[in-house]
Amino acid sequence: MEVYIYISLFILGLCFGSFFNVVGLRLSAGQSIHKPRSHCPKCGHVLSWYELIPVFSYIFLGGKCRNCKSHISPKYLIFELLTGILFMLSYFVFGYSGELLVSVFFVSLFVIICVSDLEYMLIEDSVIIFFLIFIIILRLIFKIPEDFITFNLHPYLETLLGGIFGFGLLFSIAIIGKKIYKQDAMGGGDIKLYGIIGLVLGFKLTFMSLFLASIIGSIIGLSLTLLRIIQKGTPIPFGPFIAVGSLIAYFIGPDLINWYLNLLFNM
Repeated sequence: MEVYIYISLFILGLCFGSFFNVVGLRLSAGQSIHKPRSHCPKCGHVLSWYELIPVFSYIFLGGKCRNCKSHISPKYLIFELLTGILFMLSYFVFGYSGELLVSVFFVSLFVIICVSDLEYMLIEDSVIIFFLIFIIILRLIFKIPEDFITFNLHPYLETLLGGIFGFGLLFSIAIIGKKIYKQDAMGGGDIKLYGIIGLVLGFKLTFMSLFLASIIGSIIGLSLTLLRIIQKGTPIPFGPFIAVGSLIAYFIGPDLINWYLNLLFNM
């Protein structure tokens, strides 16, 4: 039975991942997500149903348009597979519970914002608002997990504190950064995104997610600069690093905290 659940979630994730690619790319470009039909951006060839099967169509076509033979970005394939894997991971961590639904929405949000941020360095307000509404509803129905809670706070208070802290911290960083560097140090989409992250993760895990995102972003940014893939000072999208940091905190954050505390007190 468990195997069928994992397979079903993986297939569901592949299908939604394909749709999330469309949402992330089209909304940020000011286009409709349902019109026109999916087509090759180079030659305009309208894709047939068998060219739209997640993962398999990409492999079958060899990563090229069937009509003009231009290369199709592997990002489509990557995000489809990633969504499927993360849907399965959600079940592995939370099982058949209300938090599984929260996790699926949380993962979906990050896939969409990663697609748009990598392509346009933009996180759409419409995406933020849509997921904010559903996350609030889900958090009212399904309380934040006990091991996410800080100092035995009430679950609803933890959720509210996390949302305020996430938004407020990023907003403060943006204000301070602008005064120091005389330019925007943080995108508005990132600030609003952290409000949603806080509602899902609560106070302590939201702090952890930002810490992890900053560390990962710094390492990747420095590595790209040293390898001369990008020039020093070139802006890079922060959304993917937020996604990685937040999902690590979400899936294994409490275990990381316990491991660190045990290590600290046993030294």
